[in-house]
Amino acid sequence: MNIKGNTILITGGATGIGFALAAVFLQAGNQVIICGRREAKLKEATAKLPSIITKVCDVTKEKDRAELFHWVKENYPDLNVLINNAGVQKMVDLKKGRTDLLEGENEIETNLIAPVRLSAYFIPWFLQQKKETAIINVSSGLGFVPIAVMPVYCATKAALHSFTISLRYQLKDTSVKVFEIVPPAVETDLGKTSPDEESGYKGIPPSELAEAVIKAISKNQYEIAVGEAKGLVATVGPGFKETFENMNRW
Repeated sequence: MNIKGNTILITGGATGIGFALAAVFLQAGNQVIICGRREAKLKEATAKLPSIITKVCDVTKEKDRAELFHWVKENYPDLNVLINNAGVQKMVDLKKGRTDLLEGENEIETNLIAPVRLSAYFIPWFLQQKKETAIINVSSGLGFVPIAVMPVYCATKAALHSFTISLRYQLKDTSVKVFEIVPPAVETDLGKTSPDEESGYKGIPPSELAEAVIKAISKNQYEIAVGEAKGLVATVGPGFKETFENMNRW
């Protein structure tokens, strides 16, 4: 895919992986829009990247998702890439019942429902465009091999991986490309809740991930596993592709 001259929307783009992706795509010659819940963080992003476009949006709320879609369509009709990046990661001890589940942000809404719903908004519009378009979902190596102390996070990323495979198959004969970014541990605020952080390992820099991603996209590598995530992805059996194709012939 051409990595220059696109108009790109990145959810959760004010910090971490999303911000690193915004920076690398801006540098490559694209127009980049980021959205996020926290206006203060969006202003900090603008201070670092003055040419970036920002929009306050809570992707866990249907009203905000609908408003975001219509705002983008009206103001940036050339948009042709959606990056579903916003994510929440929590340690959840189910021996406590619902305690950890109800504290803080909703992992299922953020990590799974939002990407599915936003994809459903943008795909019909992308299908009408006369240029290359793309949906890019950010899953995780933990969607392939889970860490048990983060059961909901790992489950949502596994579900997003499965959704991405199905979406790519549905759109295989269209102009819409479907990419999946599979990060390893990355040094972000998200990673501060992980066992890796407690052990002293902070992960790779977000910029390193972003550079690997843009290079892979330019080569149309649709499943982009980076660093140690490659080993986790490799746990998927070699017969998966053939089995998947056979199941989807009807």
